[in-house]
Amino acid sequence: MKNDLSARAGFKDTIPTLSGYIGVGLAFGIVAKAAGLNVLMITLMSAITYSGAAQFVIVSMLLAGSSFSAIVLSVFLLSARMLLMGMTVAPFMKKESLFRNVIIGSLLTDETFALSMNKLNYTNRQLSFDWLNTSNLVAYLTWIISSGIGGALGSLVPNPNQFGLDFAFIAMFIGLLYLQVAADRTIDRRLQVIMILITLVLVYVGMIFVPSNLLLILVTLIGCGLGVLLKHAFF
Repeated sequence: MKNDLSARAGFKDTIPTLSGYIGVGLAFGIVAKAAGLNVLMITLMSAITYSGAAQFVIVSMLLAGSSFSAIVLSVFLLSARMLLMGMTVAPFMKKESLFRNVIIGSLLTDETFALSMNKLNYTNRQLSFDWLNTSNLVAYLTWIISSGIGGALGSLVPNPNQFGLDFAFIAMFIGLLYLQVAADRTIDRRLQVIMILITLVLVYVGMIFVPSNLLLILVTLIGCGLGVLLKHAFF
């Protein structure tokens, strides 16, 4: 990764993350096809909802006969973390128009957010609309195409997990986390490692007591608070 913030750089920087979109997109298409959705419905859901976890929830709740309001509420709670991510990226887009900020926020994902936070380490804490919008669009189109292909191939792959497709996102995030820690010189390395361990413990314990759709938001807020306290107290 370099300090280039052009659209071309956005395309190149996003390529290493696409395996996650492809793997999980195929898995979603296959699962949705098995649940009775056709390829057109699967593709439209990916284009409109554009949230891997939420789309899996929608399919499972449709099969369970859940009400429309219950599905909407579940998707909102599951995707509420994007509010925090959007607010984090917003200060770097403050010179852009409202329309451009809406575009960025609408297509921002966990992966492009993590990629943009890592990019800051190479650009003197700067981001550009061209770079981030290109990254978002590449990810968006990859997700739609992958889920559509997964739906088309659904009858041929009865169990996508046997190919490890469900681990694609996890592996990608591990790689992004490593790159972030390796490149970030603004925060003490010891603090970064401590916060990673604290986050792991919070998630592990939280899974016992907190509903999964609220866990990520709760851990994010607690982790950010603890990180600020530790930084001011010891680092």
